[in-house]
Amino acid sequence: MDISKIRNFCIIAHIDHGKSTLADRMLEITSTLSSDQMQSQVLDDMDLERERGITIKSHPIQMNYKHTDGVSYTFNLIDTPGHVDFTYEVSRSMAACEGALLIIDASQGVEAQTVSNAYMAIDSNLDIIPVINKIDMPNADIESATKQTVELLGCDESEVISISAKSSINIEQVFDAIINRISPPKNPEIDKTRALIFDSTFDQFRGVIPYVRVMDGYIEKGMTCQYFASNSVHEITEVGILKMKKMPVKRLNPGDVGYIVASIKKVSEIEVGDTLTVKENKATEPLP
Repeated sequence: MDISKIRNFCIIAHIDHGKSTLADRMLEITSTLSSDQMQSQVLDDMDLERERGITIKSHPIQMNYKHTDGVSYTFNLIDTPGHVDFTYEVSRSMAACEGALLIIDASQGVEAQTVSNAYMAIDSNLDIIPVINKIDMPNADIESATKQTVELLGCDESEVISISAKSSINIEQVFDAIINRISPPKNPEIDKTRALIFDSTFDQFRGVIPYVRVMDGYIEKGMTCQYFASNSVHEITEVGILKMKKMPVKRLNPGDVGYIVASIKKVSEIEVGDTLTVKENKATEPLP
């Protein structure tokens, strides 16, 4: 995959502004899920998340999108928690991205978490795309929400996209903005392997599975991973990308977001935020 055709981004929003609904529409339009697999809040797989309508655990997912110009792009959406108590989880997701969709509810306007997330995205040097959602609500005030967004970000009014994720209004504009306004991953600074561990999950049969964003070098099955924050060493038995299920691939290249299976028994053996390298192509400096 040509690195210039990859877009890594997250969706950030105040609670209940429609972040999970937009993610649902994007998965539907890119045919990542078939219509019979589709359900509301598809990335929220905990019962509590569905019951309360709050994303608690971030879920990375890869989508393949064919643009109207005929060019195919790979979108890595790194979903973020929506509650104010999960600020750290949001910040580590941002570290794996180049851009962010900032969602604002047209009937609520800019709220506390909107401001907090926007400042975090600015501090992370992300390309921010402001999106006014729920424009089809009876009490929507698009003009006021747009004005507040422009004041918050200092952007031009023409940069703000108005959509309804629930009714699939103007979703194509979001795809265009992701392609045109979010930077592709940078070409590797070094040829040694460095990957950011931004999250992990636990599988009772396969142990701890780190989620990584590869910055430099590459990662393949059979390599031995090492870390900068711990002395742990693990042999990689599988690498893959994240669709709705984990899909093994031969190699993770720069710009890729994926997972690693390496028979890691305890969560304490790896640290989120650490830099992963490999013995066969070892880096000497960690990622910032």
